[in-house]
Amino acid sequence: MRYSKIFIPTLRENPAEAEAISHKLLIRAGYVRQLAAGLYIYLPLGLRVIEKINTVLKEEMNAIGAQEMSMPLLHPAEIWQQTGRWSEIGDEMFRLKDRGERDMCLAMTHEEIITWLAAHEIRSYRDLPQVWYQIQTKLRDEARPKSGILRTREFIMKDSYSFDRDEAGLERNYKLHSDAYHRIFSRCGIRFYRVESDPGMMGGATAHEFMAPSPAGEDKIAICAGCGYQANLELALSRPPYAEDRSWQKEEVSTPGKRTIKEVTSFMKTAPEYFIKSVLVIADKTPVLALIRGDQELHEHKLTRLIGAFRPASKDEVKNILGVEAGFIGPMGHDIKLIADSCLKEGTYITGANKPGYHIKGIRSGEDFKPEWADIHIARAEDRCVTCGESLKIESAIEIGNIFKLGTKYSSALDAVYLDEDGSSKPIIMGSYGIGPARIMASAVEQGSDKNGIVWPESITPFDIEVLPLNMKSTEAVELAENLHLELPKLGYEVLLDDRNERAGVKLKDADLIGIPWQVVIGDRTLKEKNLEIKNRRTGETKKISINTAAQAIDETIRSSRK
Repeated sequence: MRYSKIFIPTLRENPAEAEAISHKLLIRAGYVRQLAAGLYIYLPLGLRVIEKINTVLKEEMNAIGAQEMSMPLLHPAEIWQQTGRWSEIGDEMFRLKDRGERDMCLAMTHEEIITWLAAHEIRSYRDLPQVWYQIQTKLRDEARPKSGILRTREFIMKDSYSFDRDEAGLERNYKLHSDAYHRIFSRCGIRFYRVESDPGMMGGATAHEFMAPSPAGEDKIAICAGCGYQANLELALSRPPYAEDRSWQKEEVSTPGKRTIKEVTSFMKTAPEYFIKSVLVIADKTPVLALIRGDQELHEHKLTRLIGAFRPASKDEVKNILGVEAGFIGPMGHDIKLIADSCLKEGTYITGANKPGYHIKGIRSGEDFKPEWADIHIARAEDRCVTCGESLKIESAIEIGNIFKLGTKYSSALDAVYLDEDGSSKPIIMGSYGIGPARIMASAVEQGSDKNGIVWPESITPFDIEVLPLNMKSTEAVELAENLHLELPKLGYEVLLDDRNERAGVKLKDADLIGIPWQVVIGDRTLKEKNLEIKNRRTGETKKISINTAAQAIDETIRSSRK
């Protein structure tokens, strides 16, 4: 391919609104352009990368027996209404009416549609198992699209679905997908973790996410180097740093006007880990008192999993329900549901005395209050792993894939059943598995770039080699470049020939910016020596090669680097 024949609109400056590295570089290097908030056009180089990723996806999906199909983007509302998600999903779903005034929506995901298909086509245990997949557009009305192609309103997804007769079959397909995902991300050159995650709106019992570590990631993951425990911070368990038991005797302490943990700890000259923080919330009109250690933060998502959706109580509600002003609440003597963080099981604490202007020392669980126990704090880097006790590390990461054990959530709602050997009707057991090709693309840039531009993994690069004749007025340089442009593809390489009549500095800067892994530089100085230069874009290493055996020597250099 000739540079002069392909549209690569590079820019010298970063776009003003871009923060993520991938957002900046993919625009600057001419891979994408923004149409509107959360809507992107993939230019020729960008589309080549996406197609390379999709090829890897298809090869690995086909290898585990998955069958490719394509489903509509426009869905009738009644199928989503049958599963309940029509009302459960909020404004992020694009909804519309057709000309017959029928409610419709645009595909956020395809669980409902694939289950509808299974309900109409699968009859017997002999039809199972099945694994179906597609690479298809999805649409989600993100409230705050950002970070370029990482968080958009329209995106491409590989989604696959398994259909089994029992849990053993689901477990097998879940593992097949997990193993395939490891191969996919490894082949794409991405560093990643598989972490425990919350099924969320997808439902089901078990879920894992595949996360690419990056400062641009919106998710946080907890990682233990000791035992390998890995989990999304949404449900990561941890043991806060040990707080030595002070063994205080029970004693009321006057704390006039001191309400917050920071105010009271400063006033009493005691560290926050020796305090109990009491937070009143309202869940479905029912009050719940959540208790966490003073140096910890309440994890709202974990609490939601226990009591359902809730809201913080107002000051008036605190007074009416507990009979005390906010800031002086203690867990003692209340006839409402108490949920306490597990780290409060041991030790002696300070807490509100349930009367204005006072706190109380010497409070112990079991003696002074008897709650339900759960991990309801946000795991932090200084916390310990609940399995092995080693320190946890917290990393930002980009979600690049997920796998869910759906069970019968959708098959039961949409009557997707099969007849077993004994003639009994049973719901199909399902799994759902997604990967975002654009997120792989962005993650590759986040993890593989330097001050000069992108450094693509060889497996998903738009071209393998860029040939750069620096002096287009040199007949010898142009002839050598043209020859390599013909010979290297015969050896299996995709080649971009920069045939532009541009200054050498412009060509070299553009080459580093767009990030093709290998650069073959034909300059006047080396050409006088009957040599050219090959540069490894990732390492920056260069090597001189004789022009007499250039194509073969380039091939040998690249193959040697892969060993």
